[in-house]
Amino acid sequence: MKKIIYLFLSMFLCIYAAKASDDCLDYKLNPKITITTPNWEKNVVQPLKKMNVLHGNVIATLVDKFEITGDITSIEDGFCVALKNVDVVIGYSDFLVQIDISHKQNTCSYDAILQHEDEHIKAYLSVIDDNQDLLNKSIKSAADSIVPIFVHDSKDIESAIDKLHEELEKHPDIILLKQHIKADEEIRNKYVDLHDTGETLKKCTE
Repeated sequence: MKKIIYLFLSMFLCIYAAKASDDCLDYKLNPKITITTPNWEKNVVQPLKKMNVLHGNVIATLVDKFEITGDITSIEDGFCVALKNVDVVIGYSDFLVQIDISHKQNTCSYDAILQHEDEHIKAYLSVIDDNQDLLNKSIKSAADSIVPIFVHDSKDIESAIDKLHEELEKHPDIILLKQHIKADEEIRNKYVDLHDTGETLKKCTE
């Protein structure tokens, strides 16, 4: 008998929660999307030990920070927590250029290597510049699909906002966007290497 009561109670709570969630659909918003790129810096270093690459290398730091604002509506027996604003900072914040110690500063070869690595930096920056439409489309699509969350108690509002944030970051459109950026990075940097004939560096030894 107890099992039947527990089962009935569980079914009732599930139906009640589902109804409350459905009620919150009326308070769904079209979130406002703001996308900005970070300011970036370039630092040039020469490792004390000989590098395991031919001449130089660039390490790019990609920032993809998502911040959200929730909209809270009080309804019968609780609150609806909806996604209101999405502020995204995406882009490169730092480029660490490494030049092999065999190329002394202010020499022809050093400048030639630095020039080549600057082309890689341009390639990285072009990834974000040339994919603005995809950024907007992917983030908007993900944000628009996030439905409001119902909570009984005001103390649970913050955790509901965290849940909305988690759903946004794990949305397939956001995951695919990040994968596209990484693939585009690789393609563009390979293009830089393939189209560098090495003539600038060769002239330094003539």
